[in-house]
Amino acid sequence: MSDDRERRSFLRPLEVRADQGAMTLTGYAAVFGQATDLGPFREQIAPGAFSDTLRRSDVRALFNHDASKVLGRVSAGTLRLTEDATGLSAEIDLPDTTDGRDVRELVRRGDVSGMSFGFRVLSDRWDFTDDDAFRTIEAVELYEVSAVTFPAYDGTSIALRSRDQALRERRTQNFNAARLRLRLKTDLDLMVRSKASTGV
Repeated sequence: MSDDRERRSFLRPLEVRADQGAMTLTGYAAVFGQATDLGPFREQIAPGAFSDTLRRSDVRALFNHDASKVLGRVSAGTLRLTEDATGLSAEIDLPDTTDGRDVRELVRRGDVSGMSFGFRVLSDRWDFTDDDAFRTIEAVELYEVSAVTFPAYDGTSIALRSRDQALRERRTQNFNAARLRLRLKTDLDLMVRSKASTGV
């Protein structure tokens, strides 16, 4: 994966159902408004974060983010992604391959119970009002969704760089605002003095 790609995982119930002979895996790869503690900051995904990327991206479904273990693909019709009120819903028609059969059995037994997604942040918002930084992801470019053995929150180093940049921008804005206030106060003082000395 390239340097700016991140992964997030969610423990939500995964199900396998038989649909006209096909075995379909269903679950949520992402959930909106669920604050996640990533250690150095907390994060949530805003509703609508996937709306643009779902219209244009040919997303793959993988097992454990492994590109050699393809389970489905949007353009093939074997992966269907929908953004609803809860989050990013995924339906994967599992292939009749070793990986597909393994995933089906692992989910059926409860050994695999989480999903994850690989993405790049296009728009986010940081809130530094509390001691801990809080990030809201507003728009992403989605690359893949995965059924995962160990749901984890990877990619925090990229998010930390984003946080540090947001902090620098905020400090710059605060500095510029303070400089502008000082300049306005100085200009106002000069005007008052000038009027006082001229008697106007």
